[in-house]
Amino acid sequence: MNFIAPDRTEAESLRIRTAARVVSRFAAERADALDRTGGFPARDVVECHEAGLLAAPLPVALGGSGLDAPAMAPVLLDVLAEVGRGSLALGRLYEGHVNALSLILRYASEPVLRRLVADIHAGHLFGVWNTQPQAGGLVLDPHGTGELAGVKSFASGAGAVTRPLVTARRPDGRQQMLVVSLEPGTRADLSSWCAHGMRASTSGVLDFTGLPVAAQAAVGEADDYFREPHFSGGAWRFTAVQLGGIEAVFDSLRAHLVATGRGADPHQAARLGEAAIAVETARLFVGRAAALASDPDAEPARVIAYVNLTRLAVERAGLDVLERAQRSVGLAGFLQTHPLERLMRDLATYLRQPGPDRALTHAAAHVLADARTADALWRDPGTNDPADLQPGRAA
Repeated sequence: MNFIAPDRTEAESLRIRTAARVVSRFAAERADALDRTGGFPARDVVECHEAGLLAAPLPVALGGSGLDAPAMAPVLLDVLAEVGRGSLALGRLYEGHVNALSLILRYASEPVLRRLVADIHAGHLFGVWNTQPQAGGLVLDPHGTGELAGVKSFASGAGAVTRPLVTARRPDGRQQMLVVSLEPGTRADLSSWCAHGMRASTSGVLDFTGLPVAAQAAVGEADDYFREPHFSGGAWRFTAVQLGGIEAVFDSLRAHLVATGRGADPHQAARLGEAAIAVETARLFVGRAAALASDPDAEPARVIAYVNLTRLAVERAGLDVLERAQRSVGLAGFLQTHPLERLMRDLATYLRQPGPDRALTHAAAHVLADARTADALWRDPGTNDPADLQPGRAA
């Protein structure tokens, strides 16, 4: 049980938020220089470790800050958004690390957990690599040699993530989670990562062929990776990172208008106001999604539907802010010398998450089948939701 006394929780929340802010500031200063093929943010990851961010999702009893606990969801949201605000590439890597630790804490056996906790405290960067080519993929011992065979694609941090959590196909066709031990700079092919943005995330192909199965840490049982609502509900975390990127674009737009003295123009003011609405809409959605996904008593179908809506709401907010920024700043914002140029490329790229149409139609199907009225779709009566406490409404 991850119990923390209230005063200690408040102090640790402040400490970890402050640490994230410091890491974010330095990451933002380095981000332009890392905007190139192979420009992995190695120093930023080291600073995440030194600041306690890599261990932060662990329970306090295991030397962490308890960020994975349900009550700490608002703090985790702020940390993810803060890191993403400084560098979306770093935010993508850190979110993958947090995701891996969440799966390990939920499914790993005690001996495996102890082993992996030691690696976390040693500064290893974890990640989650599930994507693979349609024609292949990672397979457990296909030739009876006791070795892995196959690859993962779009593996963020390839060559730098030394403890990736991967899914591998078992002989019975089901998927087994493994945390694989890798040496830095090995087995990665980054030649295909010629991305418009997010270049420093170094998302490439990783070949696991020949690694001994027995040497890797099996996490959970077959197909645990896909168990709901955690599989779909956990997507709120990457929307928190996207939120940070949206806020960075908004802040850069506002700074441009102030610096050029153009903010009083009614057309510019209208665009800035619309962008502010989009930013706050995204933050409200992500906050509600984090609360629902972290509530152990929440209805799973409702969690999945709301997080799916959040994905699309945040995407729409990001696109709205990008459009307002591009129209307000004009051609200057597309020059490499302008602060907005990389921020816009990184955000536009990171907003391209898989299956957006499926997420939207899945959420719509849930709404269609739910008999509750609109005001009750995402909240239960008597939960002290702020909407229940307006004047004229029963408390």
